[in-house]
Amino acid sequence: MKSNIRLYTNIGAAAVLLSLASCNVQKYKAPEAELPESFRDITQQDIAQDSMQSSIAKIPYRDFFTDPTLVSLIESGVKNNNDLKVSIKQIESAALSYNRSKWENVPNVNLNLANASINRPSDNSMNGQMFGQLLGKRYIEDYGSTVNISWEADIWGKIKGRKESALAAYLQTQEAAKAVQTQLVAQIAQGYYNLLMLDTQLDITNQNLKLVDNTLRMIIKQQELGITTSLSVLQQENTRDQMLATIPVIEQSIKIQENALSILTGKMPGEIQRTVKLVNMQTPEYKSVGIPAELLSYRPDVKSSELTVRQAFANVKVAKAGMYPALNITAQGGLNAFNFKNWFDIPGSLFGTVAGSLTMPLINGKQLKTQYEQSKIAMEQSEINFKQTVLNAVGEVSNALANIESANKQEVITVGLVARSDKAVTTSTKLFQQDMATYLDVITAQNNKLQAELSLANIKFQKVNSIISLYRSLGGGWN
Repeated sequence: MKSNIRLYTNIGAAAVLLSLASCNVQKYKAPEAELPESFRDITQQDIAQDSMQSSIAKIPYRDFFTDPTLVSLIESGVKNNNDLKVSIKQIESAALSYNRSKWENVPNVNLNLANASINRPSDNSMNGQMFGQLLGKRYIEDYGSTVNISWEADIWGKIKGRKESALAAYLQTQEAAKAVQTQLVAQIAQGYYNLLMLDTQLDITNQNLKLVDNTLRMIIKQQELGITTSLSVLQQENTRDQMLATIPVIEQSIKIQENALSILTGKMPGEIQRTVKLVNMQTPEYKSVGIPAELLSYRPDVKSSELTVRQAFANVKVAKAGMYPALNITAQGGLNAFNFKNWFDIPGSLFGTVAGSLTMPLINGKQLKTQYEQSKIAMEQSEINFKQTVLNAVGEVSNALANIESANKQEVITVGLVARSDKAVTTSTKLFQQDMATYLDVITAQNNKLQAELSLANIKFQKVNSIISLYRSLGGGWN
């Protein structure tokens, strides 16, 4: 009995010493990312303004977008989009894994309700002859009900490391869902504005088609009067038919875009109701883009990449702890009897055992060492991926800002071009009626007007599309 007490005392002392040694385990430190003070082409005045205002990424999509139809589409997508639902289910699964990891410090307890066996050895065997002499029968019965307990002391933080890894994986699924929602909001908004742009293209084409038809009637009238030839009529008819041929293409694009929006909002392909025109649309404002450092705390993919580093760090701890001694304590107790009628005879059938073991791997083909080295490489890779994710994020914001600046400059020029083209159509039509201009002048003016108006509509769409990309690249749309 004293030797057993001494054994358990020695094991306990060893556990205490190992626990004290484990206090030197390295703590996780978030990786550093080299970030500029501001995004490219941002002036000092803009930097001062951004420091006083919050980034647009912090604005909820319900406030960033003012069109009620668009907000309704986005809310439908957030509620019904299947890709987002899958991401949410992944969060639930990861949450269960994390909750399970919390129980790894708790001893495993198994209850064997009933175990009965009858062993009948050969009469010619030693056991058979001994049974006959000692028990007076050729078989032996065994009845038992036991409770088994096993527990591993978390000396080196191996179990804690697993829990940290599970927590990082759980948080990653949350960031992944945010990233899916951010992308979803941007896709719905861009699809909606593309639909408005296609509507505008169809309206512009129909309006210009009326001008062409009016001109065609004038040319036909002049042909009847002998003022012009049939060639003029044929040229104008070709111009009309070329415009007519674009209408089915635009209508096809409208239906395809409506179908895509319906699918994004979790509905069957169908018509999308809209009441606003692109020319009357209020462009989302971006008063401040913030500073690049905010991407680390607000952009979901950047946060997810940092959590990957955190998970890899925890895996390194687990792999390293696997090479150190492990303290396991087991206990067993219950009822045991060789006779059924004595099975539940208490306290006569009660029994109990306790054992402790301190084991350490010695030769395992360098498997544990290799796993440890591989886990360190995986952590280094995750740190590199994190830096690249940050680099890509800053690049996306800078590209969006460049696109917005370019669209603003193009819009100023194209607005003037549309005004002059409209004036040219009016002037050429009047001159043609007075026989002071040819039908080619009229056709050229009408084509220029059509192309200028289509270009302006496309530039407006590109501008709002770039603003939406900026909103997404800053991390907006998930809150």
